[in-house]
Amino acid sequence: MRLLIGSSNPGKVVEYRRMLAGLEAVLVSPDQLRPVPEEPAEEHATYAENAAAKAAAYAAATGLPTVADDSGLEVDALGGAPGVRSRRYFGEHAPAEERNAKLLALMEEAPQRSARFVCVVALAYPGGPTETFEGIVRGEIAATPRHGDEGSGFGYDPVFIVGGDGRTMAELSPDEKDSVSHRGLAVAKLRAHLAGEPR
Repeated sequence: MRLLIGSSNPGKVVEYRRMLAGLEAVLVSPDQLRPVPEEPAEEHATYAENAAAKAAAYAAATGLPTVADDSGLEVDALGGAPGVRSRRYFGEHAPAEERNAKLLALMEEAPQRSARFVCVVALAYPGGPTETFEGIVRGEIAATPRHGDEGSGFGYDPVFIVGGDGRTMAELSPDEKDSVSHRGLAVAKLRAHLAGEPR
């Protein structure tokens, strides 16, 4: 089976290839197809709706079973923002470094720094059903961005502290990140589904 990873984010594609390795599926990314399918817009109010819509749109455009996701950072002191608009909250095309800097500026006077990452992964078949899988991890917002030596983080990973040792998501090794991240938890459920294991 050929399985399309419905994302134009190269870091995300690398994570999917790593987390789904060993399955009886050939993983392809949109840039490997001709013509390259257009990435669907994220226009819905929930992660699940966005993920399902993207996966279904890619599947319809390519004829391939497709995995797509939507994820976001929810900061308690900001009332759950940036949330489902995480990538666009600080500007439609703002790079990750700018988004992180603006988030930390908002957090300077925050009484608490607790937050959570949420990810919903959708699996869609052309003309068929769509399944969704959710992963949530709690943590807190760091005072400054911190990257690891292995460069395993992207997006808000450098400002999200996860676990008890004070490291940010971007400071974890790829294997560590896969085991605790919101996307890793959701993809583990997807992997079990694809392998035929009971949910």
